[in-house]
Amino acid sequence: MTKADVISQIAEKTGIDKADVTTTVETLFAVVKDSMAEGENIYVRGFGSFVNKRRAKKIARNISQNTAIVIDEHYVPSFKPSKVFVEQVKTSDRVKAANK
Repeated sequence: MTKADVISQIAEKTGIDKADVTTTVETLFAVVKDSMAEGENIYVRGFGSFVNKRRAKKIARNISQNTAIVIDEHYVPSFKPSKVFVEQVKTSDRVKAANK
């Protein structure tokens, strides 16, 4: 499913104009990205959490040049679904059919 598909479904289900839904969805993504870039986590009850995970400093190897590379401590974005969300996906008939 693409972002355009999501926008179309929201517009169908709510009766809101597609242009307004597009603006809202784009703004939501912008707020999530900007907030996480500033170090803020986002918690959406019943859906999940967008959190910054810390990655420790480490030494990696470039095997083609046989050199060591230091990768500094950094943060990566992560999504942790809520228990309700996980349970809904687990009990979905489509997921069960796809795994067979």
